[in-house]
Amino acid sequence: MSSLSINDTVAVIGAGTMGAGIAQVAAKYGHTVLLYDKMEGAAQAGLNRTAKGLDTLVARGKMTQADKESLVGRIQPTETLADLAPATLIIEAIVENLAVKQSVFSELEALCSDDTILATNTSSISVTAIGSALKRPENLVGMHFFNPAPIMKLVEVIQGLATSTAVAQQVYDLSVAWGKHAVMAKSTPGFIVNRVARPFYAEGLRVLEEGGTNEATIDAIIREAGQFRMGPFELMDLIGHDVNYAVTSSVFNAYYGDQRFLPSLIQKDLVEAGFHGRKSGRGFYDYSDHAEKPKPQTLGVQAAPTSITVEGELGCAEPLLARIEAAGIKVHRSTEYDHNGRICVGDLVIALTDGRMATERAASKQRRQFVLFDLALDYSRATRIALTKADQTSEESLMAAAGLFQALGMQVSVIDDVPGMVLMRTVAMLANEGADAVNQQVCSVKDVDIAMQSGVNYPQGPLAWADHIGLEYLHGVLAHLVNSYGEDRYRPSPLLRRKVFGAQTFHG
Repeated sequence: MSSLSINDTVAVIGAGTMGAGIAQVAAKYGHTVLLYDKMEGAAQAGLNRTAKGLDTLVARGKMTQADKESLVGRIQPTETLADLAPATLIIEAIVENLAVKQSVFSELEALCSDDTILATNTSSISVTAIGSALKRPENLVGMHFFNPAPIMKLVEVIQGLATSTAVAQQVYDLSVAWGKHAVMAKSTPGFIVNRVARPFYAEGLRVLEEGGTNEATIDAIIREAGQFRMGPFELMDLIGHDVNYAVTSSVFNAYYGDQRFLPSLIQKDLVEAGFHGRKSGRGFYDYSDHAEKPKPQTLGVQAAPTSITVEGELGCAEPLLARIEAAGIKVHRSTEYDHNGRICVGDLVIALTDGRMATERAASKQRRQFVLFDLALDYSRATRIALTKADQTSEESLMAAAGLFQALGMQVSVIDDVPGMVLMRTVAMLANEGADAVNQQVCSVKDVDIAMQSGVNYPQGPLAWADHIGLEYLHGVLAHLVNSYGEDRYRPSPLLRRKVFGAQTFHG
C-alpha cells in the first residue's frame, strides 16, 4: 500500500465536538474533508462551530484570515453516507455502541472501494469486535484522538486482531504527518491511556477512603509536588463521574475483575446521587455560583533545625540537600549507613516513604521518632511536600520535620499514616501498569510514556519516572504495599521484576 497523501480525501462521520475537531485537523493539513452526521443540519452546524473557533485564533493573531477561509473551505458537509464513497480514509466518531458502529462500517463497505481505510475513534470498544462484523476487517483500524482533537497531540493507533499491519502503519504515518504524537497499540481494554491512567484516580480515591486526608489536600500534593496539571479529584469532576466511573467499570469488567481496576464505592455514590462534577454543579467540589473551593490542609510555620545529619544516599531525593544548604542549615554527611538514606535531627529520623507505614518502620527500626516524606517529581523545585508520622512519634518531632521543609520554601501538608502516602503510591502504580502493558505486548516502553504525556499531560512518562526513582526502590514500594494490604492489586509487574533483577532500566 502506498502512503496516504495530502491529495487523498478524508471523511469524518459524526459532527460533534470530536468529529468536527478531527475534520479540522485533516483540513489544516490540506485534505479535502467530507463531514457527515445523520442528524439533519448537524454537519453544517459542526462546520460553523469550527469556523467560529478559528475566528478566535485570527483575532489573536495566531492564524491569518486567508488561512482560516482556506481551511474551512476544504471541509464539505454532506447529507448521506453514500456521499463519502470517494474518500480514501473514513474516520468514525459517533456513539460508543458496538452494534451501531458495526452497522455503519458494514454500510460503508458496500459503498466504498475495497481498499478504503475505515478508522474508529472509539475509546473503549474493541477494534477486533467491531471488525468481526465486516467483510474486510483488515481495513479497519482504531484512530483514537483526544479531546479537543485540534489541540491534543496524541493519537492511539489501534490494531485489531484482523487489522492489516500495512493499514495500521499508513494511519500511524498519516497521524505523524498531521503533527500528532502517534503511538501503536493492540486492541486491548483501555488501549494505553485509559488503562494506564486508572491508578491516577484509584489511589487518590483509596487514600480518601482510608481517611488519609481530604480531596483538596490530595489534589494539591499531586499538583505542587508531582507537577501534574490537575489532581485526581479536580480531573474526575472535569471529566464527569458518570463517564469516569463507566470507563473504570468497563476496564474492570473487561479484565475479569482484576483488582488493579477495582471501581470506587465513593465514586459510585456520586454517580447514583447525580453529582457528576462540573457539568452537574457538584462532584467532589461544589461548583455553584457562590461556593468556595476548599483549601488544602497546610501546616503553620514551624521552627527549622540549625543542622541535620544525612546517613547514606537519598536517591531521587538527593536534590533536597542543595536546598537545605541554601537555606543556611548545616549538613553533615555520614556514609556508614548502608540502607536507603535518611535525614536525622537529633533522635528524629526523616525518610522517603518506601510503601510502608511510618508506624511500621519506626517499630522495625526501634526508633520512636520517625517521620516520612512523600515523593516529588523534582525536589529542587517542589512547592509542597506531604509528611506523616508514626503513631509512636511526638508532635514536637513532626513539627521539627515540618520546619525543615518549610525552611526550603515548601508548603507542608500533614496526612495520616497510610502506606505509600499520596504521590509515591500513585506514581508507583502508574509505572507498574505501564510496565504490565509493555509486558503483555500491548505497546512499547516509549509509547507508554508518549501516550501519558501527550494524551493526559503527565509531567513525565511513568516509566521514565520509574527510572528516575530507581526501579529497585519502586519495586520495594509495591512489595511493601502488597504486604500492607494483602491484596493482589499492588503486585509488581513481571517486567519490572525482570528489570530489577537484571540491573536494567526501562529507558536504557
